[in-house]
Amino acid sequence: MTEQDLIRLLATGYAQCKAVAIDNGATIGSLFIAGLAGSVSHCIGMCGPFVLSQVTARLQGLPAAGMTEMHRLRGAALAPYHLGRLTTYMGLGGAAALLSGGIIAHTGFKYLAAALLVFAALFFLGYAARSLKIPLPTFAAIGPAGSAGYLGRLTRPLLDRPTGWRGYGLGLALGFLPCGLLYGALAAAASTGEALGGIFAMAAFALGTVPALLAMGLIGHMAAARWKSLMTWVGPVLLLVNAGFLLILAWRII
Repeated sequence: MTEQDLIRLLATGYAQCKAVAIDNGATIGSLFIAGLAGSVSHCIGMCGPFVLSQVTARLQGLPAAGMTEMHRLRGAALAPYHLGRLTTYMGLGGAAALLSGGIIAHTGFKYLAAALLVFAALFFLGYAARSLKIPLPTFAAIGPAGSAGYLGRLTRPLLDRPTGWRGYGLGLALGFLPCGLLYGALAAAASTGEALGGIFAMAAFALGTVPALLAMGLIGHMAAARWKSLMTWVGPVLLLVNAGFLLILAWRII
């Protein structure tokens, strides 16, 4: 392969990625907001202990005398862990979108994408309702019983030294934690009907969850709890708006 062939290949790939991102821009943006809003009310409680355990384990290996703000920042960033979660979410999103696209192509059921968007909206409505103490049905608790505990036991050896490939492996494994918010995001990602669209959508969702977890790693559990209390109303409202937006997308498809 010549240099010109490589350039043409890269240009073609870039053009395809750009087209998919534009075509699915509404879903991608919606899932970023869902990750951002949902992480405040949910991810801090569910994934926060894993984040704090990693930060503590990372900083324990450094001498107190040589500790700098950069060390603390790097310890709290947990880049390998978040990269691992990003990889799992993108893989799940691509697989879900590929499956839904195949179903639509072989059955001609063109309303599947709309049904998936409605399904995602119901999950987000359930989370918002629970946070606002509104007595509405919620799918947030759906998930295999004991899966979280099993994954916790499975990944415990990785928590001893959660750096490099261990941190990445931990993120890969914990990306499979049963979570209604994740199920809703996957349903929305599957509505794109193409693997690349699902990958981009779940990448946006994963990136949306990072700020809250990064804040927890930087300022600790107690400070994060105070910040969470400030966002008690903002997060659910954003999820409600997001659910409404997904329903509008579903209506347009119909």
